[in-house]
Amino acid sequence: MSIDPVTLAVIANRLDGIVREMSNTLLRSGRSTVLTIARDFSCAIVTSEHDLLASAEGLPVHICGAAYQAQAMADAHPDFAEGDAFLHNDPYTGNTHAADHMILVPVYVDGEHLFTACAKAHQADAGNGVATTYAPFARDVYEEGALVFPAVRVQQDRRDVDDIIRMCRSRIRVPDQWYGDYLAMVGAARIGERGLIELTRRYGVDTIREFVREWLDYSERRMERAIRDLRPARFRARVHHDPIAPPIPDGIPIDVEVEVLPDAGRVCVDLRDNVDCVPAGLNLSMVCSINHALTGVFNCLDPTIPHNAGSFRRVEVLLRENCVVGIPRFPASCSLATTNVGDRLVSVVQCAFAGEYPDHGLAEGAGGLLPGFGVISGSDRRRGGERFINQVFLGSQGGPATPTGDGWLVFSNPAAAGLLYRDSVEIDELRYPIRIHEIRIACDSGGAGRFRGAPGADVVFGPVDEPLTVLYTTDHHEHPPIGVRGGHPARSTSVAVVEADSSRSEAPLVGALTLQPGQAVYSGQTGGGGWGDPMTRDPERVLRDVLARWVSREAAASVYGVAIVEDDSADGLAIDHAGVERLRRGAASGVPA
Repeated sequence: MSIDPVTLAVIANRLDGIVREMSNTLLRSGRSTVLTIARDFSCAIVTSEHDLLASAEGLPVHICGAAYQAQAMADAHPDFAEGDAFLHNDPYTGNTHAADHMILVPVYVDGEHLFTACAKAHQADAGNGVATTYAPFARDVYEEGALVFPAVRVQQDRRDVDDIIRMCRSRIRVPDQWYGDYLAMVGAARIGERGLIELTRRYGVDTIREFVREWLDYSERRMERAIRDLRPARFRARVHHDPIAPPIPDGIPIDVEVEVLPDAGRVCVDLRDNVDCVPAGLNLSMVCSINHALTGVFNCLDPTIPHNAGSFRRVEVLLRENCVVGIPRFPASCSLATTNVGDRLVSVVQCAFAGEYPDHGLAEGAGGLLPGFGVISGSDRRRGGERFINQVFLGSQGGPATPTGDGWLVFSNPAAAGLLYRDSVEIDELRYPIRIHEIRIACDSGGAGRFRGAPGADVVFGPVDEPLTVLYTTDHHEHPPIGVRGGHPARSTSVAVVEADSSRSEAPLVGALTLQPGQAVYSGQTGGGGWGDPMTRDPERVLRDVLARWVSREAAASVYGVAIVEDDSADGLAIDHAGVERLRRGAASGVPA
């Protein structure tokens, strides 16, 4: 290397530090709770050649495609200049879905464009035809209805282009909230601009250029080595998204073929053998197809490999046009491209690895958008009938088991890779006229295995004194998250309306509920799939799960072969080791103990 390793590490960490400063700006100055609590945003730095350079803790679904948006900016505006900023949310030219607004700021040092600072944030409202940023029933982008900005100049000489701002304020349901989030995104990108200028002036343009080349090459070598440690193989896997009636009565199968080529140091993920785009909002945008496939691969390899354009060079994702997990043909709707089918795509890739390699891969993690992750809207009597809309992140969907450990409890969904945060009950109730009655871990909801999938949550919430509308798109009811290598699936999801007398009635799995005061919605969220035979799980782990009420004593005996009895210890329960031997021997012989 032409740069010594210490300098390389220092600059790389400083770039991550700049991205974290950008993220802190967004977190502290945003208006909507989807940003300031759940952290559904990501920041990144892209080179002047439109290569992803640094992303720190950005959500994989957001940052892997940042380079495509920077390229779209350059294609649309060959005259872009210092002081410009661009608003990009077009899923057909490099964005994820219309609800993700990206601010791109080209960074100049002494008149030369060296970087692009990127700040992407999910919007509480994007102007959709209905009060949600996720439109599962939209047959095309026109029915979806969101305002779409294909890399539009929104600042010039660091001043807003008022025409664009007026368009957003006139169409978005919560204009002041949107504008506050917009200012937070611009502020984050400008903080990144300032940090990159300072860094470049400290080390010099030539050193920074050399760093970029060396860092991306180093990242590629790390990825190449990790792939060379695998044996050559070609393997397939399939998962299935639930039906959505009426547009998709049979659901959506998602197939993947993965080829690992250690001699070449490459992995190829082929998504071309999948169904055409569907007449609904579940199609993936091109970058989401790539992002989700990359995430599935990286989940199976050394987590210390840098996630940037260098390491991405070693993974080829094959797509075809007009495919539900490929390149959508306009005007196919990609409203839910960051969730549901995308969650399934991450999982099918990592499940494919798990089926082929005993020490790599993961089970399937819980995904989709149940009411606990739905979009709420209504009017707030406390604020003079002011309208509100926002996505909530209540409870948890369980993470998948791995070859070395149990699933992550507060996983959220595969596309976010555990990086989203759960809402604060107190802040949600202060900000919105809702009451959250219950959030609890659901017993026996995670997939059993030698390593257990994390459990899901039971969530109940409803309005205070005005009707509340909740829009959601449930998955994993008919096809719960699968286990691998003998691991069991997690439980099925469910949705119900809860009346004032606590009685429950079944509710649609996809759609909108308008709850009256006194009613609530129950969101039965699932967990992750298990890894390995449950009968080989360490009995001490099973006991801990029983004490935590994550696993019932009945399941401990029937699924894990662990007999647990009452005793005089502080915990009140203990393992009956003779019973364990008897139960597991009986399970191995096929004869009940």
